[in-house]
Amino acid sequence: MGSTPSQGDTQPGRSDRGSSPDPDPDGVESNARLTAATAAALLVLLAAEGITILRVRHLLSAHVFIGMVLVPPVLVKIASTSYRMVRYYMGAPAYRRKGPPSALLRLLGPFVVVLTVVVLASGVALLLAGPAWQRSLLLLHKASFVLWFGAMTIHVLGHIADTASLAPRDWVRRTRREVSGAGLRRWTIASSLAVGVLLGVLFLGRVGPWLASTSFGGH
Repeated sequence: MGSTPSQGDTQPGRSDRGSSPDPDPDGVESNARLTAATAAALLVLLAAEGITILRVRHLLSAHVFIGMVLVPPVLVKIASTSYRMVRYYMGAPAYRRKGPPSALLRLLGPFVVVLTVVVLASGVALLLAGPAWQRSLLLLHKASFVLWFGAMTIHVLGHIADTASLAPRDWVRRTRREVSGAGLRRWTIASSLAVGVLLGVLFLGRVGPWLASTSFGGH
């Protein structure tokens, strides 16, 4: 008779799975993938929004709709980048090893966040505020957009290579299983877009009354 097999010999599959290390235990790659995929979605939406700006008087409904769709994914991206920043400056080893963006992008980051919030918030406020506030809010919306466009151009150019590399990884069969949580990250992005579409539909009803109450002459 042969010798009695050990527990590891009788259940090799279970033993192998139990001993396999988590390839991303600190969530660095998960965070990077979520940030990049959200950024890619935002770039598409921002390109569409840019087209509406060229003839915003005639495309105001589309401008408002896309602007509202942008809000939830923008919040997702702010949350993911803020999480990375907090973990880095609190000294999390994995985030320290990954390192920060370049000094220029680190300095620019807070301005991009603030200007993005101001552009979106002033646009929403324009649709909700009374006529007395519309001139000031429209001026704020235009001025903050000009500053935002310059800052965002540098921001996008600084991150475009990482975004192009990381954004597809949770959506391609070959790479999505390399890091756990791909399904949750995809649903986070899809859900933020769905909420944005709902907001866009809800705010479309404000376009007509706003036009009726203002002498809108262009963006």
